[in-house]
Amino acid sequence: MGEQKDRMLRGDWYLDEPDLAAERRHCWRILDRFNATGADDDTERRRILEELLAKFGPGASVLPRFHCSYGTQITIGANSFVNNDALFMDDALITIGDDVRIGPRAQLLTALHPMEDHERRRAGWERPAPITVGDNAWLGAGVIVCPGVTIGKNAVIGAGSVVVRDIPDQVFAAGNPAQTIRRL
Repeated sequence: MGEQKDRMLRGDWYLDEPDLAAERRHCWRILDRFNATGADDDTERRRILEELLAKFGPGASVLPRFHCSYGTQITIGANSFVNNDALFMDDALITIGDDVRIGPRAQLLTALHPMEDHERRRAGWERPAPITVGDNAWLGAGVIVCPGVTIGKNAVIGAGSVVVRDIPDQVFAAGNPAQTIRRL
């Protein structure tokens, strides 16, 4: 394992390196197969995701087109559903609980970039922060979940929301930035 990948896995600031680029290309080749499956190829899609992801729970389903960076840092729990055109940037762990519903064009993005240090930003430094989505949560269409966010169990995130901070259990949150609207 290269030094930069080790830094990435520890959640430290890191730079891209050839080993990481090769792992992303390997992931994208697998996703090319996944995204090219036919409408009735549920079994083949499941087989491909079981090969790619860290965990793909029983009864879980992901619809094409699906995009991710590595795949190896994604766990999707039992009976969870990810709709079309999802993007999971898994530089850090992305943990999806059981019975989660994720709407079309959702983005779960784990990469942070330096804001104040312009030289480091220009050089391409990144730091990953994990994302967790609790059991039975629902993310509406086009939701963006930012690095380091935890969405609580039974939470509902309104379509088009941008989630920049943790959302507690059992609430409806929406907006940009997403805010708790009410308890469920």
